[in-house]
Amino acid sequence: MGCGHKDDKASLASSQIASFSHQPHQPPSTPASKEVWKKGGRMFSILLAVHLALLACTLVSSGAFEKIAVHDYDVFFLLTVMMLIVIVWIIFYLVSTSRCPDAILCRDSHAGPIWLRGGLILFAIFSLVMDVFKIGYYSSFYSCLSAIKIIYPIVQAIFVVVQTYFLWISAKDCVHVHLNVTRCGLMLTLTTNLAVWMSAVTDESVHKAHSKLKKNVTEEIFRWLLKAGMRSSSAEECNCNSQICQIFKNGYFWLYPFNIEYSLFASAMVYVMWKNVGRFIDHHSHHIHHLKFRLFRRTFFVGIVLGLIILVSGLGVLILYEVQVNSSTEFSKKSQALTMYYVFNIVCLGLMSLVCIGGSVIYRFDKRDMDRHKNPTRTLDVALLMGAALGQYAISYYSIVAIVASTPRDTISALNLTYALLMIAQHTFQNIFIIEGLHRQPPKEDHKHNSHQKDLYGLTFVNINAVSLRVPDSGSTLAPSTGAEAIHPSDLVRSLTAPKKMNWRRKFLREISMFLLLSNIILWIMPAFGARPQFDNDTELNFYGDSMWPAIVDICLPFGIFYRMHAVASLLEVYIMS
Repeated sequence: MGCGHKDDKASLASSQIASFSHQPHQPPSTPASKEVWKKGGRMFSILLAVHLALLACTLVSSGAFEKIAVHDYDVFFLLTVMMLIVIVWIIFYLVSTSRCPDAILCRDSHAGPIWLRGGLILFAIFSLVMDVFKIGYYSSFYSCLSAIKIIYPIVQAIFVVVQTYFLWISAKDCVHVHLNVTRCGLMLTLTTNLAVWMSAVTDESVHKAHSKLKKNVTEEIFRWLLKAGMRSSSAEECNCNSQICQIFKNGYFWLYPFNIEYSLFASAMVYVMWKNVGRFIDHHSHHIHHLKFRLFRRTFFVGIVLGLIILVSGLGVLILYEVQVNSSTEFSKKSQALTMYYVFNIVCLGLMSLVCIGGSVIYRFDKRDMDRHKNPTRTLDVALLMGAALGQYAISYYSIVAIVASTPRDTISALNLTYALLMIAQHTFQNIFIIEGLHRQPPKEDHKHNSHQKDLYGLTFVNINAVSLRVPDSGSTLAPSTGAEAIHPSDLVRSLTAPKKMNWRRKFLREISMFLLLSNIILWIMPAFGARPQFDNDTELNFYGDSMWPAIVDICLPFGIFYRMHAVASLLEVYIMS
């Protein structure tokens, strides 16, 4: 397949016609006017993604139930084939498409920021460790397993390495050759990541259910464990009895949250690349901001200190919760753990809500312009924040209905009700704060005022009183001999003192962003690594039943967990933009 695709010829021809028909009295055409969106190619790639996603969702959901004749190795086979196809396409893109003449005419400066790619690499490393643990676990009894169960983690490790390298170097590309092939390849990559995410979430949910049932049932849980991946009908032949096997098994289940976040991060970056296929960027209206991440510059350390206190306290609560709830069968210890969990989260969510309200008030006095330029990355960030929050909204509203309608009401029910209400408020206020921050232009005051002062005086330190003594008593303007514009003394003093008055807003916004960032990290860690009171509190379980409530939590909770990690990435961007 050559580099001269029909789509490219059409776009080139249209640009040439526009250049030949240029009239002197008309303004020159911008690249945005030459941007050609191929609706047919987009629609075909979307249909491909929808059908593959539905097929993967059907197999994954069917494989989670014992009575349905769909096994987990059927799911692994489909995911392995999809990952191999994506690997082949990525190699084709790197070797052929990206090296074609005029393949990448421009790059989107907003796509794939360094902190997002850094987070992707961090999650990729943990995903590779998880694959190593999986290979070790399945190799412990390979004689009675399907070969696909050992092949799958090997292929997944290769897929993670190739995709991470691809996104690191190509996340900003605006491709203009092989348009339809590139769109379909990117949509296939996105669908594969979502399918891997669905499989990981389902596997983790089944494992959590097994862990809960194991406390009370022995015979039934033994049959459930057979469903977790055994091909042979002999339970004794495929049991994981050795210590090293148990280490591998527990290790890769603990690393599932990182693999889940990796798949979602990669999906978001691939979607932005898909939106940028065939896109022209007007560099006159598309501002490129070279922002530097300085953690300890222009900060009072209040947000960092409070955030670290919340983070360390949350880790302590998580450890105590795991010990008292999952390792003890006494009702009193379980009640103490739930009370401790709810009190910590109520304090944390209350502080976060107040801080978000304060940040939104500060934005009302912010003089920076709103950034209204086309930005697929920001549009996706806002959509993911609003969409992922729906998962936690759903759990909270279900809890509120169950608590209000149930009797009797005890202390834990009151704490649970307060927790659910604050969870709704905190998500709402935080979304407002983040969205406002993402739509603000980066600050420009310091550079403008510093260069203005340097041009006027060329001094390192300026004494305002000394400057005012040089001003004539008549109040006339200063007329420098350089031909510059006349400057009134009051304007001069205002220009010298303005940066000091403007910095307080930025400092407070940085403190708020850092506090929210650290708080969201601990609120991501707690449910991701086992602290899930929805399964340990009997109010909702008794109200909705043993089948409906776990299904609600299993469907909605992954979105709530993803919301926290995506909020961390967005808050880091707000911090840097402040």
